[in-house]
Amino acid sequence: MKILLFLFLLNFNLVIAQAQKPEKTLPVSQEEFQELKNNIDTISTKLTEENKSLKKDLETKSKEIDLFWLMIAGFLVFFMQAGFALVEAGFTRAKNAVNILMKNLSDFAIGTVFFWLVGFGLMFGPQLFSGIGIGKLWGEGNLLGPSFLEGNIPSPSAFGFFFFQMVFAATATTIASGAMAERTKFVSYLVYSLMMTAVIYPIFGSFAWKGLYGGTEKGFLEALGFIDFAGSTVVHSIGAWAGLAGTIILKPRLDRFHHGKIEPIFGHNMSLATLGVFILWFGWFGFNPGSTGTISGASFTVIAVVTNAAAAAGVIGAMLVSWIWFKLPDIGITLNGGLAGLVAITAGCNNLSITSALIVGFIAGALVVVGVMTLDKFQIDDPVGAVSVHGIAGAWGTLSVGLFANPNFGGNPEIKGLFFGGGFHQLGVQALGVLVAFLWAIASSLVVFFLLKKTIGLRVTEDEEIVGLDILEHGNEAYPVSK
Repeated sequence: MKILLFLFLLNFNLVIAQAQKPEKTLPVSQEEFQELKNNIDTISTKLTEENKSLKKDLETKSKEIDLFWLMIAGFLVFFMQAGFALVEAGFTRAKNAVNILMKNLSDFAIGTVFFWLVGFGLMFGPQLFSGIGIGKLWGEGNLLGPSFLEGNIPSPSAFGFFFFQMVFAATATTIASGAMAERTKFVSYLVYSLMMTAVIYPIFGSFAWKGLYGGTEKGFLEALGFIDFAGSTVVHSIGAWAGLAGTIILKPRLDRFHHGKIEPIFGHNMSLATLGVFILWFGWFGFNPGSTGTISGASFTVIAVVTNAAAAAGVIGAMLVSWIWFKLPDIGITLNGGLAGLVAITAGCNNLSITSALIVGFIAGALVVVGVMTLDKFQIDDPVGAVSVHGIAGAWGTLSVGLFANPNFGGNPEIKGLFFGGGFHQLGVQALGVLVAFLWAIASSLVVFFLLKKTIGLRVTEDEEIVGLDILEHGNEAYPVSK
C-alpha cells in the first residue's frame, strides 16, 4: 500500500511540475486536479488508520507472545515439584517415601488455594505500610476480583502473572518438606504449608518484589535496590530457613546422633534422587529465564547459559570437596552441589557473566559440604540437605550479586558489584536483604512450629518413627511386598 501511494504521489508531483511550466497547458482541469487531491487525502487517512491498527495488533501479539513464554516457563517451574518429590524420596528411607510424596503433592494443592485466597494480596496488593510492603486484603487490596478482570472479561496478563507467582510460592513451601522429613506429623505439616503460602512467603515477597505487579509502589528492600532476580533469597532461603526452624523444634531423628557421634542415615534410592535433580535442573530453565517475563531483547538466552554454567560448577565444586573430605566422591553431596549452584545463581542470573557464574556455582557446591557437616556438628538433622542447598547457597548467591554484578549484563549499567567498580553499596543492600529474610523466616516459622507442637503436636511417636510414616500416616507403602 505504501509503495502504491509513493508511485501515486510521484505521478502527482510530475503533474504539478508540468502544470508550472508556462509554455505548456495544464494536462488536467481544475476539477480533476481537486478530485485527485481529495483522493490522495483519503488514501493518506486510510493509511494512517491502517498503520495505527497494525501497530495496535503488533503490540497485542507481542503481549500474547510474552504471556505464552511466561506460561511455558511457569509450566516448567510446576514440573519442579516432581523433581523435589523424587529428590526428597530418594534421600530418605523407603518406609517414608509415600509420606514425602504426599507432602509434595499437598504443597502444590494447598499453595494454589491459599496463595490465591490470601498470599497474592499480601504480596502484591496496595501497601498496608506505605514504602515498606505487606498488601491490604480488603477494599482495593482485594485482588480476587477486579484485579483479574478487564471490564467483565478475565485479564490474561493478570492470570498469567498470578500463575507464575503461584508456582514460585509452592516451590518455597516444599523446601521445608525435606528438612523435616521422616518424623513430622502429616496434619501438622499441612498447617505449615498453609501458613507458608498464605503468610510467611508473601510478606517477605512484598518487601522485595512488590513492584513486579506494576504501579509505583515498591517494597522497602526493592526501593533500596535489592536484587534477587528469580529468588535465591525470596524463594529458596525463605523456604530453607523455615525448614531450619522446623528441624530445631522437631529435634533429630532417632539414632541420628549417639553421644556426640554422627550416625549417617542413607537414602534408599539414589536413582530417584538423581532423576529428581535432572528434573529440577531442567525446570530451572523456566525458573530463571522465565523471570524475564518477556522475550523482548532475548535476554532469556543469556540467563539460561549463565544458569547452566553455575549448576555445572556446583556439581564440580561439591564433588571435589567431598572427594577431599571423605576420600570418595559422594553421590548425595554431588547432587546437592548441582542444586546449590542453581540456587546460588538464581539471584544474579540477569547480572552476572558466565565466568562469574562458574565462580559462584563452584563456591556454592563447596558450601554444601561445609554446611552439611556444620549442621551435623550442631546436631541439626536435615535428611536431604535442604538448609545447606537452599539456605546457605541462596544467601551466598544473593550476596554474590554485590560482588560480581556486571554492568554489561542486566540492561542497567548503574548496577555494579564490588569487583566491577561498584564499591560496597550493592553488597550492603544484598546483605540487608539476606539478614531480613533470615530473621523473618526463622522467627515466624518458629512461632508456627512451636504452636503446632503445643497444640496438635508436631512430631510422630517413637513407635511410628520406627515403623515408618507410610503405613501409620497413610496406610500405604511405596514398595509393598508381594504376597
